[in-house]
Amino acid sequence: MRKLVYYVASTLDGFVAGPDGADPTGPNGFWPVPDDYVRYIIAEYPETLPGPAREALGVTDPGVRFDTVLEGRRSYEVGLAQGVTDAYPHLRHVVFSRTMTESPDPAVRLVSGDPVATVRELKEEDGKDIWIVGGGALAGALYAEIDRLVVKMAPLTIGDGIPLFGRDAAFDPRTWKLTGHTALDSGLVVLTYDRAPE
Repeated sequence: MRKLVYYVASTLDGFVAGPDGADPTGPNGFWPVPDDYVRYIIAEYPETLPGPAREALGVTDPGVRFDTVLEGRRSYEVGLAQGVTDAYPHLRHVVFSRTMTESPDPAVRLVSGDPVATVRELKEEDGKDIWIVGGGALAGALYAEIDRLVVKMAPLTIGDGIPLFGRDAAFDPRTWKLTGHTALDSGLVVLTYDRAPE
């Protein structure tokens, strides 16, 4: 069965974005993007680079981990504001929204229903794993369905912002097993955790 993977960048104090929800790696962002971080993503997770970044960096590797990306409306609208209607044209792209009535891009599937039901259907299909891209609110809604966490932790604190699982996640303690870790010279650490058996 395919795994649902929350592959996400986080600060040391557990935030995936600032209070405004803007792209932390954007032009006015606070997230450091050192060369070794970019090299790591290209080597290990090339499919997670947005299409424009892949083109700029000359990345053509389709990757081996994910074939589907899930995104919440607020995260999706960050790209839309920059004129990008499908940031991941190399992946099956699903956006969850209760307010959008029509997808801005024919390649992007818009789902207004229950994200848990959709993920359970996707997990039953053949293919590579399913990636939740950012969006703490969506990760919070799918909290019980997440099989793996891959947290790219920057040596950075911001004090306030959007938490790893959003502001509305229910209290539900879970145990995770560390299954991989990589420390980069820049101080960024990539931690991989699989859900521990219950």
